[in-house]
Amino acid sequence: MPEALQLEERQACPLDAFRADVFAGLSRRQKALPSRWLYDARGSELFEAITKLDEYYLTRTETAILNLNAREIAAFCGRDTVLLEYGAGAGLKTEILLNALESPRLYVPIDLAADFLQQTVMRMGDGFPLLEIRPLIADFNTDFEIPTTVPARRRTAFFPGSTIGNLDEAETLLFLRRVRKQVGPQGNALIGIDLKKDVSTLLAAYDDRLKITAAFNLNLLARINRELRADFRLHLFAHEARWNRLESGIEMHLVSRVAHMVRIEDRTFHFASGETIHTESSRKYDVAAFADLVRAEDWRVGAIWTDSEKRFAIFGLKA
Repeated sequence: MPEALQLEERQACPLDAFRADVFAGLSRRQKALPSRWLYDARGSELFEAITKLDEYYLTRTETAILNLNAREIAAFCGRDTVLLEYGAGAGLKTEILLNALESPRLYVPIDLAADFLQQTVMRMGDGFPLLEIRPLIADFNTDFEIPTTVPARRRTAFFPGSTIGNLDEAETLLFLRRVRKQVGPQGNALIGIDLKKDVSTLLAAYDDRLKITAAFNLNLLARINRELRADFRLHLFAHEARWNRLESGIEMHLVSRVAHMVRIEDRTFHFASGETIHTESSRKYDVAAFADLVRAEDWRVGAIWTDSEKRFAIFGLKA
């Protein structure tokens, strides 16, 4: 394990944060759990499988945009850039960008899933042996510091996958503000967003025929069982994807099939039949609305790359 990864893992206390979020979320009238906890090692593996599904157009569409516009996007970032990737995951799309960049100076993958991040770092090290990689275990949706050992100049933030859609408007503005500060006054950002489209296509993307998304969602309960000594019976819950028109987003829920109780450590939680745990939202934007959001946090839209069907867009932002 790289030294930097070991250091940041010692500094982070994800179990305490996980416990606090679970207890607080399941105590709410509308039970809810932050989507970041879906991505443990098993959850990250399942999500990578989701990205290969026919129904899940997002990954292949964004990948095609990156491949088609790689040289232009690399020129936008500039030579010798320090690439900060928020929610790095497997970093597969990052390889396209790194291959196109002119003399990238440093790659900093940022993720909360330490085990999965370690695998990504090892694979990237094999693929880019001359590139310095300094992984950072952190939750991109909270305040954290970029280590002082990371050069402050020529930073580019990379946030692909429409992950920004998991955040509500207030969280999105905070994230944009945080990234603006972390890249500095001359920094750039590349952010992928999923564009609005027909609801049937959206629902299919989050409730596939092979039920891999269902397994991904239910894995969160398995994680609570394993890490917090809970007794969730997964067969008593069903995965459900819903369209929220007012929020312009897909919601993922875990629906209790029957009335029952769950014990987590020394606490008991009651579930009514049909009651749900809201586990993720994925908001969809139009170009103008997202441009207004980024401008509110002192970003300038420098470029927009999209596919021919206008399903997805990558925004190039200048601080």
